[in-house]
Amino acid sequence: MAAFKGVDPKMSQILLYIKTIIQISHPHLTLTSMEFGFMTILFSCVFFLLLSSCATLDTITTNQVFRDGDTIVSDDNMFELGFFSPGKSMNRYLGIWYKKISMGTVVWVANRETPVADKSGMLKLNRKGDLQILGADNTVIWSSNSTVSVMSNNPVVVVQLLDTGNLVVWDRSTKNENVIWQSFDYPGNTLLPGMKYGKDLVTGRERVIIPWKSADDPSPGEYLHWLDTNGYPQMFVRQGSVIRWRYGPWNGRKFQALRMENPNPIYSVQFVCNDKEIYFKYELKTSVLQRIIVLPDDTAVHLRWMDQTQKWVVHSVGAVTEICGGYGLCGPYGSCNANRYPPCTCMAGFKPRVPDEWDRGNGSSGCERKRALDCGSGLGFKRISGVIFPDTRHSWYNHSMTLEECEMACRMKCNCTAYANTDIRNGGSGCLLWFDELIDTTENDDKQDFYIKLAASEFAEDRYALDKKDNNVRMEDLDELPLLSLNKIVKATDNFNINKKIGEGGFGPVYKGVLEDGREVAVKRLSETSQQGIEEFKNEIICIAKLQHRNLVKLLGYCNHRNELILVYEYMTNKSLDLYLFDETRSSMLDWPQRFNIIQGMARGILYLHQDSRLQIIHRDLKAGNILLDGDMNPKISDFGLARKFVGPDTATKTKKVVGTYGYISPEYAIHGRFSIKSDVYSFGVLVLEIVSGKKNREFCHDDRNDNLLGHAWRLYKQGRSIELLSASLCASCVILEVLRSIHVALLCVQNHAKDRPTMLSVVLMLVSESVLPQPKHPAFYSEETSSELESVSSVDGSLITHLYAR
Repeated sequence: MAAFKGVDPKMSQILLYIKTIIQISHPHLTLTSMEFGFMTILFSCVFFLLLSSCATLDTITTNQVFRDGDTIVSDDNMFELGFFSPGKSMNRYLGIWYKKISMGTVVWVANRETPVADKSGMLKLNRKGDLQILGADNTVIWSSNSTVSVMSNNPVVVVQLLDTGNLVVWDRSTKNENVIWQSFDYPGNTLLPGMKYGKDLVTGRERVIIPWKSADDPSPGEYLHWLDTNGYPQMFVRQGSVIRWRYGPWNGRKFQALRMENPNPIYSVQFVCNDKEIYFKYELKTSVLQRIIVLPDDTAVHLRWMDQTQKWVVHSVGAVTEICGGYGLCGPYGSCNANRYPPCTCMAGFKPRVPDEWDRGNGSSGCERKRALDCGSGLGFKRISGVIFPDTRHSWYNHSMTLEECEMACRMKCNCTAYANTDIRNGGSGCLLWFDELIDTTENDDKQDFYIKLAASEFAEDRYALDKKDNNVRMEDLDELPLLSLNKIVKATDNFNINKKIGEGGFGPVYKGVLEDGREVAVKRLSETSQQGIEEFKNEIICIAKLQHRNLVKLLGYCNHRNELILVYEYMTNKSLDLYLFDETRSSMLDWPQRFNIIQGMARGILYLHQDSRLQIIHRDLKAGNILLDGDMNPKISDFGLARKFVGPDTATKTKKVVGTYGYISPEYAIHGRFSIKSDVYSFGVLVLEIVSGKKNREFCHDDRNDNLLGHAWRLYKQGRSIELLSASLCASCVILEVLRSIHVALLCVQNHAKDRPTMLSVVLMLVSESVLPQPKHPAFYSEETSSELESVSSVDGSLITHLYAR
């Protein structure tokens, strides 16, 4: 069958197909050339009209005229763009609405303030990328006024309705499509998934939410929701020029007063804060459709589509309608509680500024300090929990600082009034400082803490002075230990300079210092955020003041000045053992002879605590982080805040306070609260296995089995393969008999039952002798035999036993 002459090859093929279809469907039909040509043209026109319609379903090009009555539909048929009249109004607006579901539910309006009076409106796209709505006389009623320039001299500009509900003007003249304008940059009364709410710091464009005036009028109403970027970003609502309420700052999971659960299985929320933009948005995780709409009365409603009922249902109501919703209701330093009458009260350390007004239930005048601040050493911080943070417009923030560094920064700036973490996740991070009166604080169930600066005298009732007359502290214990002045310590540490900070523990930050006589020291300062305090401080002094052993760190002095509790130790050049064991690079700095020396030194130090010191002591917190190393890598046991004394045969006791570090705690202590010298023996055994393997017990995971480090060592021992536990970095320097003896002794120390474990005297003798060692039984927390016991241990936050207080 010959092709059609003078016709494009592709068109020729299509015409041949058409002719074939006609002949097959009507075999007895005879057509003249003219009749066939007419029918072919008719089929061709219909075919190409259909093809053209399908290709341009969701787009408008620069040569198209889009009139009232025309629509384009997103590729997934979810959204539709066209002209509409809201409610009972006869005015016409260009808008986007749902098509697949909830037909006609409008999510965006272009010409909110400039409606078309009749159905004469048209939408055009010019070559510069501007969208324009024209009236009956071709006057421009509305324009997108695109600020992004077209990249090409021969632009290919189209406007497309995406499946997200975003209307986008593209420049497709280059390989990489360029966005010229998009409706998501200009929200109306609806926040759709993927839509940014916030500010572009490069262009200055603010994406705000403004409700309709009424159901019949989409023009901007009197309320405005915006993300304020002055100070630490937070959400505000204003009516005209008056601030009505505030949703509080972002805390890592949500804006404090915004009722959006995060995380959750339906949607995820995101907050971005960098030097280019600050915005909030949410994305769907499932096919459950959602939208947030602000109604004309300013009620913010989070809606979810239900396929079963074909209706929108309320997921949550975000408007602050309760009595404490009004901005600044209780004035500066006041705190509002909707369940209290009157709702206002003063924060700790403050009193009503105008008492008569407060007596009449009007707290708008706020509060003032009971005692003036002394910007020298006479101040402290009061922890406040369970509140929506005060207004952060006069604040400063840093996302990389710790809470202790944040406290120091606020302490050093006289006009800083409070501080807090910016992020509550993973135990807290970041620093937020307030530099003005604290206003608009609301009490709620939020457990994030912040810390108010107060005069030191405010803490007289909360913190006890350490007095030599205290019946719990013997005078002879303190007489041998120097009492250092705060001024000397401040001078030694350059006023607790952040650059001098060398570590941090449960008690607080540790700084390197140099005393007036030239001695290098480690200064441990109780943090206001610490869950430890006077008891641990006294315990450390009492337990270590009279202890003298080459494998124990020396306490050189202490300071107890007002609310400052400080301990001063000898400075250990090589810091702590954990920095070497569990670091891929530093681990090679510890060869086997050094590690075996550390094992023996630890054993001698613990034996001294248990048996040879004038105070018999159970340490209770032996771990790699509490083994310090001097310049020659000799080990010294530190941190006696949790230590307990015992007398003679009274070597076991029971407590409700299970404290210490998970992974080093013996089973009888973790499960039943029973501790003894055998608890320390267990911790020592764990340490030895970590020193040999270079692996953390609590993080060890075997590919084939669900063993911890203890279980893995036990399996290898039973199979006669204990040497395989040795870290690869030690192969060249190890003494095999010493390694095998160390592992064997360690397994004896970590046996499940305390009575089966050796004493530290036996441990020291076994390490230095060549005698035959007893056979160990299975270790504690062995996965195959003690899984039920593991399940009964209280919850752990990753590293710490937490059912009382953490370390």
